[in-house]
Amino acid sequence: MKDDELTWNDIRTMASGFRESRILLSAFELGVFTALGEEKKTAAQVSELIGTDARATDRLMNALCGTGLLSKNGDCFRNSEAAGRFLVEGRPDYMAGIGHYANLWDRWSTLTGAVQAGIAVESRPVADRGEEWLRSFIGAMHDRGNRQAPSIIAAIDLEGVSRVLDVGGGPGDFAMAFVRASDAITATVFDLPQVVPLTREYIEEAGLSERVDTMSGDYYVDDLGSGYDIVFLSAIMHSLSPDDCRVLLRKCADALDPGGTVVIQDWVMSEDRTEPAEGALFAINMLVNTRAGDSYTEAEFHSWLAEAGLTDMTTNETPSGSAQVTGRKPSGD
Repeated sequence: MKDDELTWNDIRTMASGFRESRILLSAFELGVFTALGEEKKTAAQVSELIGTDARATDRLMNALCGTGLLSKNGDCFRNSEAAGRFLVEGRPDYMAGIGHYANLWDRWSTLTGAVQAGIAVESRPVADRGEEWLRSFIGAMHDRGNRQAPSIIAAIDLEGVSRVLDVGGGPGDFAMAFVRASDAITATVFDLPQVVPLTREYIEEAGLSERVDTMSGDYYVDDLGSGYDIVFLSAIMHSLSPDDCRVLLRKCADALDPGGTVVIQDWVMSEDRTEPAEGALFAINMLVNTRAGDSYTEAEFHSWLAEAGLTDMTTNETPSGSAQVTGRKPSGD
């Protein structure tokens, strides 16, 4: 929407948009949708199951009816079709990653201070954030990756590719999409020691343990190995400072065989950094969550790839709204 089309009501709606978000997040954290399952229950019955105050639970569930996530008949509530499909734990399409948005709520509440300071006012290493935070974060990565990976990998030229390294691959969805796309490919997911056990759970659940393995390490300090045809980085670069991006891309280039390709999957911003809009919002997410992360431009990515000794840079949009930026290691012919 153009700025001259915004009305008083539009701005009011924008300012108050947090209300529905918080209602959903609190209901998810408390387990309201899972407590209802496929049944009709009163607020008192739900409150007993989840250990909350009956009156407050009733008010929360009434508000959820306003969002369309619940419906009410008499004193009884039930999940909408969408809530039953996506918000009930144990269902195939359960959106476990919503727990991560609840974690982000706290971080985004520090935005005013972060803008004043120019840096995240609270930032803890992943290793210090606890098992619950980590599972929610990896679950959010899986929610995104499981849906996006097939179309994103389909856009990559896999001719002659046999070994792929997925750097910071989390649940391994992109690594698994690579091996599903070609019987000739095996893949390795590189991630932190505390993440890799979760990665293995997802790989084992998919039945791909023979073709997708894991490697523990910290890309800030460790090498990435060698002999790869593709080094893939999805949603990694935006968490790093420009200097760290340079260092990591040099390591990625070193891990490639001659003729191999680095593939960066991320937001690629216009030169004025206003588009895509989701990328501009994500830059704020990095401001409140990291020490120096950002959403970067095509020129920045291309310059860093060139500094790493890579050539033939390309940038292509993907169906998800982000983009793929690639650079090739000279074959030495």
